[in-house]
Formats: sequence, C-alpha cells, structure tokens
Amino acid sequence: MKWSAAEIILWLLVLNLGISLGAGLYEHRIVLPRWLDAPGSHWFAEAARQDNVGLRFWAFVSTGPLTLLTLASFALALQTTGPLRVWWLVAASLVLADRLLTFSYFIPTMMRLMQAPDSSEAVSSAMLWSRMNYLRHLLVAAAWLCSLQALTWMRAGKLLPVSPGQSL
Repeated sequence: MKWSAAEIILWLLVLNLGISLGAGLYEHRIVLPRWLDAPGSHWFAEAARQDNVGLRFWAFVSTGPLTLLTLASFALALQTTGPLRVWWLVAASLVLADRLLTFSYFIPTMMRLMQAPDSSEAVSSAMLWSRMNYLRHLLVAAAWLCSLQALTWMRAGKLLPVSPGQSL
C-alpha cells in the first residue's frame, strides 16, 4: 500500500498532537509542581532550569515538528475537498492558535521565569502561566480530535468508491 504525502502528514499530525497532549498534561500535573509549590507561594527556578523541558523535550516534539506539520497541513488541506478539508483546516487552525500562543507567550514567559528569583512577581507570573496552560491543553485536545476526524474522512475516502465528479 502506497501512502500519499497528505496521508503521511495527517498521520504525523495526529500522532504528534496525541503525544503533545499527553506530555502537556503530564508536565502540568507532575512536573510543574516541582517548579511552583501547590499553594503558589514559591517559585523554584533552579528546578525549572534543571528540568529544562523546553530544550530536552518540547523542541523535539512540538516547537519544530508540530510547527512544520501545521504549515504542511494548511498547504495539503487546501488541496482537498468536503469534510476532510473542513476537519483538517479546523485542526490546523487550532494548532496554529496554540503555536502562536506558545511562541508569543509560553516560551518567553518560561525563559524569564527560569532566570527569576523566588518572589511574589515570579509566583504571580508562574501562576498565570499555569492557568493559561489549560487553554493550551484545550486547543491541543480539540485539534487532536479534529485531526482524528479528518483522518477518518481521509480513510473513508480511500475505502469508498467515488464516481467521477463526486467528492467526499
């Protein structure tokens, strides 16, 4: 069975979003408490620097790969029609929103926090970063579900006979 570039990109998008969602939830629930104590009264920049998840993990999962898959998805989804196009473009749009938030807020804020001393300002900034993460989780989860729906439509299109002039 030979796969098209569109199939490969959509499969990679689905897989990457699933990994990103799971890893983001894990980081939020398990790793973040090492950096910010539960009552939100102390910020531990040294722990954040030691973990350095941005360079040790996220750069290889989402910073580069997910951004490239998002751009490729827009290019390829625009060449499709019907429900596949709609679901794929919605997924790509949601990921684009996540990418824009990540590059404009999450990365710069964490870079500042990693250098910040334990202060009320750092704690406040870290608390906001943590709360904003829920929006990021929601965007990635919605994008993942939409990309799964797009994949379903792509696979259905390969299984169903389509007469000339008809589109899915």
